[in-house]
Amino acid sequence: MSGAVGPCPAFEKRLLVTGGAGFMSVVCVASHVVVSLVEKYPHYLIINLDKLDYCASLKNLEAISQKHNYKFIQRLTTEELRILLPLTPIEAQQRAAFRSVTLNWVMQDSFRSAAVKGDICEPHFIKQLFESEKIDIVLHFAAQTHVDLSFWHALEFRYVNVYGTHVLVTAAYEASVEKFVYVSTDEVYGGSNDEEFDESSPKRPTNPYASSKAAAECFVQSYWERYQFPVVITRSSNVYGPHQYPEKVIPKFISLLQQNRKCCIHGSGLQKRNFLYATDVVEAFLTVLKEGKPGEIYNIGTNFEMSITQLAKELIQLIKKTSTESEVEHWVDYVKDRPTNDIRYPMKSEKMHSLGWRPKVPWKEGIKKTIEWYRENFYNWKNVEKALEPFPVTQPFMHIDSS
Repeated sequence: MSGAVGPCPAFEKRLLVTGGAGFMSVVCVASHVVVSLVEKYPHYLIINLDKLDYCASLKNLEAISQKHNYKFIQRLTTEELRILLPLTPIEAQQRAAFRSVTLNWVMQDSFRSAAVKGDICEPHFIKQLFESEKIDIVLHFAAQTHVDLSFWHALEFRYVNVYGTHVLVTAAYEASVEKFVYVSTDEVYGGSNDEEFDESSPKRPTNPYASSKAAAECFVQSYWERYQFPVVITRSSNVYGPHQYPEKVIPKFISLLQQNRKCCIHGSGLQKRNFLYATDVVEAFLTVLKEGKPGEIYNIGTNFEMSITQLAKELIQLIKKTSTESEVEHWVDYVKDRPTNDIRYPMKSEKMHSLGWRPKVPWKEGIKKTIEWYRENFYNWKNVEKALEPFPVTQPFMHIDSS
């Protein structure tokens, strides 16, 4: 079931999931969460709001697209939105401020478009959505997440991740939503050689993406501090598995090797990452929905850690069946590093363990399933070949009005 905003049949709960057609990182593992919610909770209406950016694919949701308790909201025309709910004076002032300071190019593009595609940055659209759909719970995944891209498009990341979250949490508060879960990232802590981060550790983000997520966290947390609005924040390790857009390191390396191309490693490749399989993270979010306490932050982490070089070598051995070190090195290409590249993100997850969650899927099992999936589904996205380049392939689109 899909379509525009409108009245729904009676359900026990109505859950809004933003970014539910995508999976780039943990903040976009939402397609797995949507499928799990629809299948496990037939008495809940699961509303998927997604503007179908380049990393999204409705193929991720084919299994549940016709379910009675699933609704996909993609678009209302701009004219419909203006008739349904014009901007209030305060919203108009906020819009003017963002436009005049740094974001004129984004706003102009929104107004020029024929339709608004599930955009969390459209306050009147979001307000109408909450009023008409009677949302009870929000899982906010939608975000710009690609670290490399954030260095080139920092303003868009700030607009979507900070302003979009501000629009959404404000509408949720005004609608008296019973729980608002904001999906953040371990990268807000910054890198560490030996310190393990817990939820009280200071935020020291080192790239525009992480900075935008940290800033959005502050907006969300302020609604708990000021209004006791029931927000919960999660911070997760790297996630991998089926459905993930191949910009991310694991699906990128897998897809490159399956196309007889070399793994491109940024810098030394000594950077280490903790990897969680997608279904383990889905279970973590279902646990937070049920057991997470308002005002709390939860690390969703794992002790399984691997350097990027080690990751490449393991995938080469699995996919190319190499037997010697020289054969492995043939499939590795070291390229220029990104402007900053944190060495590690070690986290403590005892708070999540106390809720009854722990990761279950072993690395060998998860990576085998992932390799098999990309062999058959690489072309689920349009122009996906661009994702395999060492650095983002994108045309500059920023336009700052200096008048």
